[in-house]
Amino acid sequence: MYGSSGTLIPTGHFDSDHNDTTYKTRYVHPVTILGVDVQVTQHAGSDSDKWLLHEVERVFRNYYGMPGDSYVIRQINGNSIMAAGTGGWRYVWLSGNKVVNIQYTDLQMSKSEPLEVVQAYLTKHPSTLPVMSSSDLRTPENKAKWIKDEMERRLWLCDKWSMQYQLGKVTQSDMIRELVEHMTVFLDYRDRYYGIKADDEKMALSNYLLQNNGTAIRNRLSEYKTWWGANKGRVISLP
Repeated sequence: MYGSSGTLIPTGHFDSDHNDTTYKTRYVHPVTILGVDVQVTQHAGSDSDKWLLHEVERVFRNYYGMPGDSYVIRQINGNSIMAAGTGGWRYVWLSGNKVVNIQYTDLQMSKSEPLEVVQAYLTKHPSTLPVMSSSDLRTPENKAKWIKDEMERRLWLCDKWSMQYQLGKVTQSDMIRELVEHMTVFLDYRDRYYGIKADDEKMALSNYLLQNNGTAIRNRLSEYKTWWGANKGRVISLP
């Protein structure tokens, strides 16, 4: 057991206003020597958990929000779970404000799936994921919604870090570093899906960061939020 946001750490999950607790264990089959890693993370259920479902799904999408080729929705004992199978399987689902992550490695994909482990954890932590199919993930409407939600979330994360600075809980250096990281993702998405080149904007942000120029960075954030408010309803160009 340890304090962290578990599998959601790489997604930018905001945990500075609450404490997440992750429990980890490992099961090894005595004959096949197949090791199964299980991680259950209890989130606080605060405002910072509003993007939990989105963040869980982030694990199965590429940098620009497209669903991975191996990403599927599976039904197990009446529960919907997210899964991907390449060199093993990874199974992830939400149970309220808990995230359950089960995975194992099998490079040849020759061993039986450890579904008894998955079923046992579904019994203890039933999935609260909405009912959907694998094909639903790949509709233009779903793709566009997820992309726009990610852009929205990155600006939301900037506001969360700005508030932490105003409350005196983080330094300006920490705050502007986080702002630049999330604004960079926003700009990359805007470049790809709205056709607005990001190179000059990203260079300017990098220079402001080197100069520790928090005012200039926050001014850029204000500009992006204004642009987003006026343009998020536009139809975007998908690959």
